[in-house]
Amino acid sequence: MCSGKCSRCIGTSLYPLVLISIICNIVLFFPGGDVKYAKDGHITQEVRYMGGLIGGGFMVLIPAIYINLTAENGCCGIRFGVRHCRCSMFLSILFAATGVAGGLYSFIVAGLGVNYGPLCKDGGIWMTPFKNSNSTYLTDSKLWGVCTEPKNVVQFNIGLFLTLMATSGLQVLLCAIQMINGLFGCLSPHLCLIYSCCCLFFYLTGIISSRSGW
Repeated sequence: MCSGKCSRCIGTSLYPLVLISIICNIVLFFPGGDVKYAKDGHITQEVRYMGGLIGGGFMVLIPAIYINLTAENGCCGIRFGVRHCRCSMFLSILFAATGVAGGLYSFIVAGLGVNYGPLCKDGGIWMTPFKNSNSTYLTDSKLWGVCTEPKNVVQFNIGLFLTLMATSGLQVLLCAIQMINGLFGCLSPHLCLIYSCCCLFFYLTGIISSRSGW
């Protein structure tokens, strides 16, 4: 059925997004490609929230695995019967809701990371110089020079957090579609019955109309 094919497509599409989220979050721990900043605790606060690792990572990975397995196991009466299908699709809705929550968490954390800017050394002091700039620093690259260490940390911070925002946005969209798809999967037997009755009604109406000359 189409709901099973849709689930397979969604589950497969979520895997690379999960991988991108996890990689971005891990890389954010090493600005300038140096581990010393992580060791010394000079890491942007939003990185510590691990939105890409927990939210866009594991909270989306688990639904992706379940959604994909549901589709591969021949849901919707093909192998296990209608009752099992309804249960599987209902559970997929709950798992997809978890994925939506994880994606939203990752998106919000990444948004804060972009808004507040990186933790960097400004005038010999470790601080977050763009925290109260209302994101105006994003369009004025001349301000980026105030961060003397780590090297190119502003570009590093913006690039990875924006990637996380885009990735988590897609995750939320796909999981939301799966929630709708799961709902249709649960209701599909009833929808098919209604559709068949409507077709029969219009078919009979057409026959009666043609014979009566309406």
